[in-house]
Amino acid sequence: MTPRILIVSDNSEARSKGLAQSLRGRGATVVTVPLASLAFDTDRPNGLTIPGFGDGLPDAVLVRSVAAGSFEAITRRLGVLHALGRLSVPVWNSAQAIERCVDKSMTTFLLQQAGLPTPPTFAVEGRAAAEEIAARELARTRLVLKPLFGAQGRGIRMIASLSDLPSPAEINDVYYLQHYVPRVGPPFRDFRVFVCAGKVVAMMSRRGEDWITNVNRGAVPEKPSTHAEDDLAALAIAAAAAVGADFAGVDILPAQDGRLLVLEVNSMPAWSGLQTVAAVNIADAIAEALLEFVAARTEPSSVRPHRMAARANS
Repeated sequence: MTPRILIVSDNSEARSKGLAQSLRGRGATVVTVPLASLAFDTDRPNGLTIPGFGDGLPDAVLVRSVAAGSFEAITRRLGVLHALGRLSVPVWNSAQAIERCVDKSMTTFLLQQAGLPTPPTFAVEGRAAAEEIAARELARTRLVLKPLFGAQGRGIRMIASLSDLPSPAEINDVYYLQHYVPRVGPPFRDFRVFVCAGKVVAMMSRRGEDWITNVNRGAVPEKPSTHAEDDLAALAIAAAAAVGADFAGVDILPAQDGRLLVLEVNSMPAWSGLQTVAAVNIADAIAEALLEFVAARTEPSSVRPHRMAARANS
């Protein structure tokens, strides 16, 4: 049976098109729509309206992006993803995983609870609470302030004194503060590791003159040193598992003292920079893993062990 895949994307960027092409090339039927176009409709058998599927459901959903919107709009859109999961439709990544990764405070909480190395982190409301933390922690190290919801290095700033703390209005009165990790530089480096279905697909080192080493801020993608690959892979796989992500871009920082620290897990990662140094086509890897997952769900249980054994011996 031809698998029917729904790609949720709020624009027609190249990565969404690449995913659709990779899925179609493997025999899938693909519909790409914005998440905002999916709706609750209790007059329908499944309680949802999904463009391109009538009264039916997709065999799987691949979430590429979720557009910005009001708190009410985002709550409704994530509610649709929760509903699809409730209807036993595989959603990569699930609403829960997306919520965990979008909220940096929850990400770092889950990383810490999983025993993974991550910088000491504090998330509080109110300037007074932030000043109390900063007054205590600045005696040990500088702090990095990040937007609780943010990506691609936007809004990150160094906090070296209490006067560096922004006003509550600038950050919606939520202060996410993390120990600055000293490292070698300039040039500065960190790592992005792309994990899919519990395996590492590709990784890169990002080199930049700025301590915020995002590619969109001018950092250059490079192949990482081979001596670090095993440690990076193990950390990234564990980090993706800690937040429950089926695929993720995991950011790892090499400290000056040699430690590797997990900073963030991105549930809707970009990979244009990573693709320039990757040995595999990342869209192909995601498509293949998703379709294998769908096939494993639909095949008879008596067949599954034999197919898995054959793959292990190949």
